[in-house]
Amino acid sequence: MKVLQLCNKPPYPPVDGGTMAMNGITQGLLSMGVAVKVLSVETDKHPAHLDRMPEDYRAKTAFESVYIDLGIKPLPAFAAMLCGESYHVKRYVSDAFADKLRHILSSDEYDIVHLESIFMTPYLPLIRKYSHAKVILRAHNVEHLIWRRVAQSCHNPLKRWYLKHLSLTLRAYELEHINDFDGIVCITGNDAEYFRQNGCRKPVEVIPFGVVPEELSNVEVEPDSLFHIGAMDWLPNLESIRWLLDDIWPVVHSRVPQAKLYLAGRKMPEQLMKARIEGVSVIGEVPDAMYFIGSKKINIVPLLSGSGIRVKIIEAMSVGKVVVTTTVGAQGIDYTDGENILIANTPDEFAEQIGRCLSDDDFCRRVGEAAARLVAEQYDEHKLAVKLLEFYNKRLSAS
Repeated sequence: MKVLQLCNKPPYPPVDGGTMAMNGITQGLLSMGVAVKVLSVETDKHPAHLDRMPEDYRAKTAFESVYIDLGIKPLPAFAAMLCGESYHVKRYVSDAFADKLRHILSSDEYDIVHLESIFMTPYLPLIRKYSHAKVILRAHNVEHLIWRRVAQSCHNPLKRWYLKHLSLTLRAYELEHINDFDGIVCITGNDAEYFRQNGCRKPVEVIPFGVVPEELSNVEVEPDSLFHIGAMDWLPNLESIRWLLDDIWPVVHSRVPQAKLYLAGRKMPEQLMKARIEGVSVIGEVPDAMYFIGSKKINIVPLLSGSGIRVKIIEAMSVGKVVVTTTVGAQGIDYTDGENILIANTPDEFAEQIGRCLSDDDFCRRVGEAAARLVAEQYDEHKLAVKLLEFYNKRLSAS
């Protein structure tokens, strides 16, 4: 089987949830003998670091990328608003990318064209014209839900209105194109149900993010340590950190004064890097994310908005870390509160759960071990690749 994987940002190196999810698909398919070609958008925010790509990866994927300027431009944004178009999607339309894609499709035959996110769908007519491949959309999130929740939590009236407008136009685009694909792969059951309930007549499969658990037995864990790790150029992460520092941490610090909080992640705002908050260390990007995760005790994820599944939560659970998160943060995970994850939706609940973990090592260990078992059973990268390949084959046999 030959698969063309179209990515809205370079999947390698896997430095955030989105890139890790895309790279997991690439590696899983390659491990099963599938020929995978990767064509990616690259941007100022997400450049293609060819020097950080192993030669083996570049050779196996025949990796290519095309630069698209995704910078916010007032006039096109205003024009899209007047026309009721999704500016989120429109920014990804590029003649250069279309030309590259046309050349690839004209030069080779593919069984599957795998679109990573709704933002790759403007190229669907071109794919249909130059290829007989089945087109599969991998919906990392129901994208408009993220922006709707961000808008709801925004305090600036003008910004809140515009964010709501972006959410509505993105929703309209998602629903308009919901049946344009030969199949949709969702990362969570909630997202799959959304598509089904909103008119999707094409096959929808749930295949979550997969991991290959790392061995971290030799990493020393700092006592009483809490951590959050995530890319700060993703609005829901930035929103959650603000809530954590403004509302949650003061309560936690007053009740559990020995606790130490570490904040890590790419694109950490300079304001946070310079902040001096008692008991808090703002690190920014770390050279080895899994080593950082392994060296701390409890993962704090106070997410207020978002869709899909939080990759960093799955990673932390895979190595036996206790995760304290909100109902939104845990969505998409087949969890049991109090058994393999801890749910907290208010500052008091976060303080209560953290306090219990730090005062009861046996409880903390049991929850962490149960989390690792859950990930091994349901989020193994190889098992999920097998499931994806089965979905591909069903779509091909339905011709």
